[in-house]
Amino acid sequence: MSAWDREAYDKARAHQQQLTKPPGALGRLEELACWLAGCQGQAIPDRLQAAVTLFAGDHGVAEAGVSAFPQVVTVEMVKNFAAGGAAVNVLAKAHHARLRVVDVGVAGDLSALGDAIIHAKVAHGTANIIDHAAMTTEQMARALQVGRSQADAAIAGGANLLIAGEMGIANTTPAAALISALLGVSPEAVVGRGTGVDDQGLRRKIAAVAKALARAGEVGTPDRCLAQLGGLEIAAICGFLLRGAERGVPALLDGFIVTAAALVAERMAPGSARWWQAAHRSQELGHRLALSALGLKPLLDMGMRLGEGSGALLALPLLQSAVALHTDMATFSSAGVSTEVG
Repeated sequence: MSAWDREAYDKARAHQQQLTKPPGALGRLEELACWLAGCQGQAIPDRLQAAVTLFAGDHGVAEAGVSAFPQVVTVEMVKNFAAGGAAVNVLAKAHHARLRVVDVGVAGDLSALGDAIIHAKVAHGTANIIDHAAMTTEQMARALQVGRSQADAAIAGGANLLIAGEMGIANTTPAAALISALLGVSPEAVVGRGTGVDDQGLRRKIAAVAKALARAGEVGTPDRCLAQLGGLEIAAICGFLLRGAERGVPALLDGFIVTAAALVAERMAPGSARWWQAAHRSQELGHRLALSALGLKPLLDMGMRLGEGSGALLALPLLQSAVALHTDMATFSSAGVSTEVG
């Protein structure tokens, strides 16, 4: 993992004290600018070039009725992403972020989409975690590598800020199972309504997570936890975040699914969370627990639960504003403004 630059952070903090404003008047924007300085290793960070990589995969647990939508929606939404019609497309365009969509585990044939998406399918979805491990060890390793390779590709394309998105009907269930297992909390404390299941659907989700945890037993290492309870797109996001931290490129985390992947990544490589900011707080019940475990405070709380990377893209202008203010504001000396009090 790259070393986060404390000296650059301290120099950025000293620079903030010279800008034409009362100390701390810009609140968290000041800290964001200094954090980015530490990430980039320079007191005045470069402007942000964000890349969004959306990983798509399906889940065998969908057959347990844990989602308000049928599994075919994953295929249909990937086609929508390719056509530019989804929320993430709109937000990426609005905020000038490059978007790539990766099929890492969709239970359908997407070959007709050609180069509109990246074809990196490891399997046609995971097994049902109620009865079986989600992935084999080899499948998990391949999915992790897909994510790592996509981080490398984003960085090679000029990105200095990474955003992971996801799509996969029923994926809030394995995400909840991962958080429950890693934090040692009950399914009832983590499981939320996902795509909007009713009370009966919520009870099915809680039962599914409880059965999956009982079947998996002591999950042990984060690698085993991921293979037993995770998803192909979740593993890919984990690899994506790990590779970014290794290369010293920060990431802006989206919601519940991405944060579950981040929790696994932090357990695999402690200290990785130093390279991340939490974009927003999801409506999903266990998101607060996962963010707290990572030591991250969300930038926004908009009552969202869409996924795709949408919450991260909404928060992106906050980071861009932080850099602009840090870089372009006059100092007291350059503006001829007195610093004397009284």
